[in-house]
Amino acid sequence: MADHNSLISVKLNQQSSCLDSLHALLNEELSTIASRRGAGLKEIAQQKMSFLTRLSTLDKDLSKLIASNDFQNPEVSELITQVKTQLEECQKQNNVNAHAARQAQISVKQLKDILIGAPTSMTYDQDGKSVNTESKLVRNLKA
Repeated sequence: MADHNSLISVKLNQQSSCLDSLHALLNEELSTIASRRGAGLKEIAQQKMSFLTRLSTLDKDLSKLIASNDFQNPEVSELITQVKTQLEECQKQNNVNAHAARQAQISVKQLKDILIGAPTSMTYDQDGKSVNTESKLVRNLKA
């Protein structure tokens, strides 16, 4: 029984370590998005997939071990709570990164529209509603 709980603890510690590394990678991803270094995002995405695959494998192993465990000691319960908290932090950071990426994409599109002289651009009025406005900024610009 003690061996079973210690094996669960080992797997949970591995999962915790993997989540720490993933969280650090997500922070790096946000910095990369903010600095608009697109080349680094591909490598980060590959590393994220590697961490997610590792986490998934550990999760499957843990599910089997916990299901066959009759007695769960307090240390295991603590580790499970810790891992769940880390996972929530990673999910929050990933959502922040996704929002930042969408905002960066929107700003690049708006800049492109300005530079190519798109006839209208979308802005917002005082009430927060979107409004299409006539763009005269680049209409008479000749490069």
